[in-house]
Order: sequence, then C-alpha cells, then structure tokens
Amino acid sequence: MTEKDYRKEGEKMEKKKKKKYSRTDKVILGIGFTILGLFVLSIAIPIIYVVLASFMDPTVLNNQGLSFNIKDWTLDAYRRVLQNKMIWRGFLNSFLYSLAFTVISVFVTLLAAYPLSKKEFVGRKFFNIIFLITMFFGGGMIPTFILINQLHMVNTVWAILIPGAFNVWNMILARTYYQSIPTELREASALDGANEIQHFFKIMIPVCKPIIAVLALWSFVGMWNSYFDAMIYLNDANLQPLQLVLRSILVQNTPQPGMIADIQSTAEMAKIAEQLKYATIVVSSLPLLVMYPFFQKYFDKGIMVGSVKG
Repeated sequence: MTEKDYRKEGEKMEKKKKKKYSRTDKVILGIGFTILGLFVLSIAIPIIYVVLASFMDPTVLNNQGLSFNIKDWTLDAYRRVLQNKMIWRGFLNSFLYSLAFTVISVFVTLLAAYPLSKKEFVGRKFFNIIFLITMFFGGGMIPTFILINQLHMVNTVWAILIPGAFNVWNMILARTYYQSIPTELREASALDGANEIQHFFKIMIPVCKPIIAVLALWSFVGMWNSYFDAMIYLNDANLQPLQLVLRSILVQNTPQPGMIADIQSTAEMAKIAEQLKYATIVVSSLPLLVMYPFFQKYFDKGIMVGSVKG
C-alpha cells in the first residue's frame, strides 16, 4: 500500500469514529452552546469594559462612554495607582498573606486527610463526623473574635493565617484522592522499610501533585480575595491587605491620600476617582489571571479524582 492508501484508510477510520448526531441531538447541542455562549459573554463583557474604561479619559468616559480613539486614552489612572505607597504596601501584604496561607492550609489539609483515608485508622468515622459537623455549624463572629483576642492574635498576621487554614471540603477532596491511589504503593514502600512519615513525604506527596495544585490555587485565590477577617482583626494600616485598600476606593469611594491630591475641582476629583476604580480592579486581578493558565492542566485530574471515590 502506498502512502496515499494509508492516508485514505486513516480518513475512513476517522469518519467511522465520528458520531452521527440526530436532529434532536443537534437542537439540544445548539441550545447548550447558545446558553454557554451567553454565559461567557456575561462574564467577558464586564471584564472588557473594566479594562477599556481603566485606560479612558474620565471626561470622555462620563460624557460619551467607551471610545476607541487613541487620543481619548490615557495611562493617568495607572500612574496614580502605581505611585501610591498604600497600594504597593497592600499588594505586598496580600501576596505574602496568600503565599503563607497557601503553604499552611495545603500542608495541614494533606496531613489531616492522609490518616482519614485509611480504613484501618482507629476513630476514622468519629473524626469524619466531627469534621462534617463543623461544615454546618460554627461558633459565630463574636465568639471567634473573643477567642482570637484571648490568644493575643488581634492586629497580627496570625489572625489572618491560622483560623481559616483548615477547610473541611478541601480535606474531603484530598482524602478521596488518597483513596484513589493504589495500596500497592504503600506495600512496596513498607517492604523497603519506609515508615508512615517517609511514605507520606517521599511517595504520597509526589503522587498527589494534581490535588496539591488545585488546593493551592483555591487557597491562594480565597486569601487574595478575602478582606472581612482583615477588616475585623487588623487595625494597623501597614498590615492591611490590598483588598481593604480597594474597599476604600470601590465601596467607600475614598481614594487613598495623594492619589488625587493634585486635583482642585470637586467634579474633577469625582471623575478621577471613578477612573481609579477600574484601574485598581485590573491591577488587583492580574496575579490571579497570570496564575490560572499554569494550574489549569491539573484541574481535571485533581478535581475529578478528588471528588469521586475510586
């Protein structure tokens, strides 16, 4: 057979593999794709609007709306945002808090999930029930604040990192992922003389990279977007994360001192403040937009295997 014959045979095989859809299937798929497209547009349009508005001259934006004329674009909002020390301080604090919280949360979650994944673990059902109860019932904000205050963690970074480090849902995903790993790995490491600690760090951790990546991304994003705990427990402005700075700009409409200090007119200050909102949203979202593509490849395996018991 010549190369053309092999190619034709391959094309025939591909055509046979292609599934033929009936008219009803095509209608259902069309409706599904339409709904999905509308959902994507509902997310993409506000993002595109915010990005474009952050580059627009505030006067043109308020009077005419979005303009694609380069003369109406300006980098003044980004200049004011990036020159503000509180923005940079909040950005650095948020990054350090998110990084430290991710390490602590993932480590604690993996340690708790490992023994609970073993059927021979004494008290396994009891601890699972205790953890599940905490998913539905909590102490409340005031008792939690009293506890944090008695532990002398108020106005310290530990009030941000420690209380929410353990997440029961993440533990359940990690536990189920452990259970999907063949038990032969433990038997092989036991034959080599490895104890549980050595098996956990040298065998299980490298095998669990997908679920670790998923848990790390969830923890990082959760801490990066969190502001409520910092608003309650942190009084020092130098310790506050970026989200509290953004809250003052987006919710309270009070940009940080110095960002619009050179504007004399009240009307001009309001226009600049409106433009600063869009610029700060873009700046605060960049780290998450950069992170997602690198972790996307782990999502399917990490979430699907961790959410369905094997």
